[in-house]
Amino acid sequence: MNSTVYTLLNLIVLAAIIYGLYLMQKKHYSFTARVLTALGAGIILGGALQLIYGAGAPVIGSTNTWLGILSNGYVRLLNMIVIPLVFVAITTSIVNQESSALKKSAVSIIAVLLLTTAISAGIGAAVSGAFGLDSSKLTAGQAETDRAQALDKTLAEFQSKSIPEQITEIIPRNVFYAMTGQGSSATLSVVFFAAFLGIATVGIRKKKPESAEAFKKFLNMLHDVVMRMVTIVLRFTPYGVFALMVRFVATSNFSEITRLIQFSLANYVAILIMFAIHLVILSFYKLNPVTYLKKASIPLSFAFSSRSSAGTLPLNVETQTEKFGVSNGIANLSASLGTSIGQNGCAGIYPAMLAVMIATGTGVPMDVTFFVKLIVITAISSFGIAGVGGGATFAALTVLSSMGLPVGLVGLLIAIEPLIDMARTALNVSGSMVAGLVTSKRLGEINLETYNQDFSDLEEVSR
Repeated sequence: MNSTVYTLLNLIVLAAIIYGLYLMQKKHYSFTARVLTALGAGIILGGALQLIYGAGAPVIGSTNTWLGILSNGYVRLLNMIVIPLVFVAITTSIVNQESSALKKSAVSIIAVLLLTTAISAGIGAAVSGAFGLDSSKLTAGQAETDRAQALDKTLAEFQSKSIPEQITEIIPRNVFYAMTGQGSSATLSVVFFAAFLGIATVGIRKKKPESAEAFKKFLNMLHDVVMRMVTIVLRFTPYGVFALMVRFVATSNFSEITRLIQFSLANYVAILIMFAIHLVILSFYKLNPVTYLKKASIPLSFAFSSRSSAGTLPLNVETQTEKFGVSNGIANLSASLGTSIGQNGCAGIYPAMLAVMIATGTGVPMDVTFFVKLIVITAISSFGIAGVGGGATFAALTVLSSMGLPVGLVGLLIAIEPLIDMARTALNVSGSMVAGLVTSKRLGEINLETYNQDFSDLEEVSR
């Protein structure tokens, strides 16, 4: 049989599984069960396709082209509603509550994000040392060499602007351009403008109360419409997760992953340890960690499969408000800021682990001063690159260059970047949710009855 026939057979199998997920929905299986089933089915089918055809087979390429309608389409739908969601979330948060409360919320959220990033950097450095990671033992092929050259060029472009200049770029020159999602700091630019608009609305309450009240009602109405859009899109989550996992597993080069298995394992160990610390932090604030794990499973599963903190933002907000009982203002703020600031996985564990591995391989002495400097730089950089974008790559470039270490060696890890990025993204999302929970608990803006309630679904999504 030719490749067209094999592709058709693959699509029939895919359609059958998608129909099975649809039947689960019709039979009122929980949203959590459907997402986890989709995750497992995607891994199994993706592995089967690779075993049958091979990772680089044309059949898999053509199958994934059609599957991309579902996987890419779902991610694009999520990205489509991110900017409107951030805009209405921030503006309504400000106009519906006192500015002093919002200020306390923002300070607390940023503090938690930066503190957990510093902790994650320490864990990344410690695990890297414990595993004896050494960059001198890695070999470079053509792809790795090309990647190293690209990183050197990226670093040169990155260093052409100082960190203060990069932070200043968060202020949008053209807010409509930022709202199209263009530019490296689009999300934070929209956060800035939305906050500015909300503050302006609050500022005219005394002089023009009618205008302020009318605009407040309009914003709340817009918020209701956008949240309904979010609910509609989230209903497609099981199908999106399934398609994303099939594509990833079917196209992964497992021989390359095996070659770098030690680094992969070290990353996952460090990430699991940081997850455990998140649970300890929640326990300290008397929030049941088991309840957190159950209710956070959906956004964490999607973050893992999509590798997109921004794409997970709608699920993040919905989970915090509907399952955890966090106030709308804090949930929206922590989820929005968490997409760019203080990412525990991408801006904490990853650059610190690379720094220790490269320092070991290049013979740089590592004493207490080295590790203290590394943790401080990592924490500060996680905030300093907020207006740049590029996730783990820019975080690694910033930390390594600040520590005087060669950045090109990062290119040696190109083969396993997608694999470790999955867990890093899930940790980033968990960090933003923990920041929201801790802040809401400290400020008394959490409904503990909702948090402790024994249900595993978003009511609206499951309908």
